[in-house]
Amino acid sequence: MGEFQIITFYEFKRFEPDALPPLRDELKSAMREHSIKGTIILAEEGVNSTIAGRPTDIAAFVAVAERILNTQLECKSSYHKAAPFRRIDVKIKTEIVALKRRVDISNGDGTHVSTEKWNDIISDPETFVLDTRNDYEFHTGTFQRAVNPQTKKFSELPEYVAANLDPDRYKRIAMFCTGGIRCEKFAPYLKQLGFAEVYQLKGGILKYLDEVPADQSLWQGECFVFDDRVSVDGELRKGKIADLSQKPE
Repeated sequence: MGEFQIITFYEFKRFEPDALPPLRDELKSAMREHSIKGTIILAEEGVNSTIAGRPTDIAAFVAVAERILNTQLECKSSYHKAAPFRRIDVKIKTEIVALKRRVDISNGDGTHVSTEKWNDIISDPETFVLDTRNDYEFHTGTFQRAVNPQTKKFSELPEYVAANLDPDRYKRIAMFCTGGIRCEKFAPYLKQLGFAEVYQLKGGILKYLDEVPADQSLWQGECFVFDDRVSVDGELRKGKIADLSQKPE
């Protein structure tokens, strides 16, 4: 393991609007105190974060963040020999992941699929496997049988569905994203549209790569990440592929 621990966490948790600025200030102060760098996004709907630091500093910060946010965080970890972030950034936004559609998150209850069951779901020819990420992420790596919606940003995905997927024809849809948060919004969104069977990979690609042995993995290529590593391989080490997000039109 490298010297720096990178963690991601998110939670849909209702915050009052006037509570956000104090939370931002407290989290930013805690990041400085514990030598943590990266980004935390706060919104009325919850929190979303990818940060990095020395493992002992990460452990101390998570304990403080749980107190500040009044919750228990479920973190996904990877490691790297160099710091992947260069600054401290805590932002207040309208959404923690921008779909720009009204979604009742509770409609996602019962849609989560564990990493152990994911291969069976996406191997079924009756399942439409949807990569909810952007085009450059898809071309960096994806699952076998996955369909590329060719989006440039997450908020374009509803337009792809409206143009290409009919609930009467596509009875079962399985979707995935990097850490799980995009699917936390898009799975209930599809349920709202009337799709009968909707599944999302719990914990996303990163959890799958962490838990599924290489000889059983249906993942192909590398996984794009939004930090200086650019991508990670099947063992969550820094990848080797070029940064396709910078590819000219």
